[in-house]
Amino acid sequence: MVSDAPPVVPSSRPPVWIPKGHHDWVTEVDRTAESLIGTVLQSGAPGSRIMGEEHSPDADLEGMVWIVDPLDGTTNFLHGYPQYAVSIALAIDGVLETGVVLDVNRECVYGAVRGQGAWLGNTPLRVSEITDPARALLGTGYPFKKLDELDAYLEQFRRILPATSGVRRAGAAAIDLADVAAGRLDGFWELVLAPWDIAAGILLIREAGGVVTDMSGRPAGVAHGGVIAGNPRIHAWLLTQLAPS
Repeated sequence: MVSDAPPVVPSSRPPVWIPKGHHDWVTEVDRTAESLIGTVLQSGAPGSRIMGEEHSPDADLEGMVWIVDPLDGTTNFLHGYPQYAVSIALAIDGVLETGVVLDVNRECVYGAVRGQGAWLGNTPLRVSEITDPARALLGTGYPFKKLDELDAYLEQFRRILPATSGVRRAGAAAIDLADVAAGRLDGFWELVLAPWDIAAGILLIREAGGVVTDMSGRPAGVAHGGVIAGNPRIHAWLLTQLAPS
């Protein structure tokens, strides 16, 4: 049963803020969770490898590779803001085969298998059917780790916001992409993301009938960079709107 109570960061032992970079934090929760997840995955699939944000970010994609974000939305977690997730995907020779996103606070598990669909629990997922940008609700993320991208992002934001019914930024890309797959958001874009932020979400959206590309319109893969996602019509509109003016 899903509780209505808000999450509480235990006051007896608050998480330790460990800086990784500008506006970028890690906690012992991230590192411990990634180690535990890796142990479970590799014990069930001997010979597989882990690409993870905390321990093995530079792993290549040859063979069977688990792409793990143990805590997407670390800053939210540190503040007790209830928008953070665990994201796990499996790629074989770079091809995404399965993915799972756990929305921790809502106790929702999203899953997808290549060629077999996407689900929230036992409920099949489909992207939204909204085609008019004026009715669309979009998600986004700010380039907070690469502030040299901020001017380009703000130019995009100024074009997108007036043309839609709203733009939301909640701070956990894995959940944003799951929301596109579930039809809650009609589209999403962000300029700076890592493979573990998006791998599971890419598969969720594709298996729910949506489209995910890089900023130039090529199919998004397991790579660093920006993404544009949405149902087919809103994705196509976003792609044209986000092109440099």
